[in-house]
Amino acid sequence: MEKELATLTDTELYCLFKDNNSLAFEAIFDKYWKRLYGYAYRIYQDEPICEDIVQEVFISLWEKLSNTEILHLEGYLFRAVKYKIANHIRDLKFTDLHEKIILEIPHSSAASRNMEFQEFEGHIKNLIDKLPPKCREVFTLSRYEQLSNMEIAEKLDLSIRTVETHISKALKFLKSNIDASHISIIITTMFLER
Repeated sequence: MEKELATLTDTELYCLFKDNNSLAFEAIFDKYWKRLYGYAYRIYQDEPICEDIVQEVFISLWEKLSNTEILHLEGYLFRAVKYKIANHIRDLKFTDLHEKIILEIPHSSAASRNMEFQEFEGHIKNLIDKLPPKCREVFTLSRYEQLSNMEIAEKLDLSIRTVETHISKALKFLKSNIDASHISIIITTMFLER
């Protein structure tokens, strides 16, 4: 029976699953677990979290069986993983990893083709424009022109400590003014192209 189930299409498996066939659910799980985990890991790169997210997607699939109609099983499962990761990221406190991702955003050509990214980038530029002039200049040289702190200090005739202070103030300002939902949208936009 299991061998026969492996040859069925997603639509056929889903119909059997809707009829409470637990073997059909196992076949769906076996067919998609590794792919969903790989997809989650490419986005988030934390094994236990990715395993939990994929498990939650399958638990949710089982629990919503009676009141959900799924037309495209594969698409549904991948979207479910995407949204679980986005929700997980939104619920996190802002970490150094998120800060690093934000600072690398302007260099992502895949994301720059995306409307959400362009809106987010505009939002970041507006925030940067609100920084005090010297702080804005230091931050722009650091993040957009990739100058080292030493190079910025020499160029602007500042101490390295002053440069570091300006960058730190700019990052704190951005972190306090960037909505977590923007971060999750950008992260998912950048990494969820399959």
